[in-house]
Amino acid sequence: MFDTLITYRVQLLTGAGLTILVAVASLALATAIGMIGAIGKLHGPRSARGLLGIYTTVMRGIPDLVVILLIYFGGTVTLSKLRGSYFEVEPFTAGVFALGMISGAYMTEVFRGAIQAVPKGQIEAAKALGLRPLALFFLVVVPQAWRIALPGFGNQWLILLKHTSLISVVGLEELMRKSVIVAGATQQPFTIYSATAVSYLVMTILSMRALKRFERRLERGYGR
Repeated sequence: MFDTLITYRVQLLTGAGLTILVAVASLALATAIGMIGAIGKLHGPRSARGLLGIYTTVMRGIPDLVVILLIYFGGTVTLSKLRGSYFEVEPFTAGVFALGMISGAYMTEVFRGAIQAVPKGQIEAAKALGLRPLALFFLVVVPQAWRIALPGFGNQWLILLKHTSLISVVGLEELMRKSVIVAGATQQPFTIYSATAVSYLVMTILSMRALKRFERRLERGYGR
């Protein structure tokens, strides 16, 4: 058992590294989408609010695997037609874009709720001090909203980290795909998939500890 894991440790560790890279890149995209979407829903014109409502409803209503397949194969078909020749979307790009779009829909609602939860008195006090809207948003609203949004943000990160395994269906050799390949080569699926499960569990536990520590840090200075 352990001999097999030691023999294929490089492949599995490479897959784990790619899993983390995909998750971080997707999180960055989802955070940007979520912040823009939250601002648009709260302060945008009615047409923008309507489009954002459709986006969040569709992304939260379609299975993640279907979204990944649609973006991968749909992107390949679309770009091939535009170029006039066959062009295949890279699995990494398709996976990051798909997971970023999916998680961005949830982040939009997380950030929207957090911004709305900032006490109105804080905003009125900032206006009384003469802060301009942009400075008010970034200096007063964002720091307080971030503290409120952190639990939901952390949950989305944990979900996103596990959902990277879905990208294996389009050929990206992250941890799950590497595990399938190694399991087929060794004919020891239980051993390999058990090690994979432990790997995801370790990444999740470390993420939870880091988030908890960050959350305690943000809570300094606030009453219970």
